[in-house]
Amino acid sequence: QVQLVESGGGLVQPGGSLRLSCAASGSDSSIYPVYWYRQAPGKQREWVAIIYDNVRTNYKNGVKDRFTIYRDNAKNTVYLQMTSLKSEDTAVYSCKPVGYSWGQGTQVIVSA
Repeated sequence: QVQLVESGGGLVQPGGSLRLSCAASGSDSSIYPVYWYRQAPGKQREWVAIIYDNVRTNYKNGVKDRFTIYRDNAKNTVYLQMTSLKSEDTAVYSCKPVGYSWGQGTQVIVSA
């Protein structure tokens, strides 16, 4: 497996936007599907978006209208574009292909 690094998190106001990046150190022909997960304070980790090799996607209920997962193969990167952010979106976000280890994630805080 290749190494993955998440970035792009930060502090934003409700209604704001962030784009998270999941950058791989190289190409892996078996890397897909890739999941974005999040874990909020005091809650269990949950998946929020998935992208498959054929570029099909799935989203958790409640984020489909606001989040978009996509990839740039030339950059070996999967993105999560988040808009209309709410306080309940506050969490540590991680990307993870099936069979890969957990990384450090990137923290998103939505607060006024």
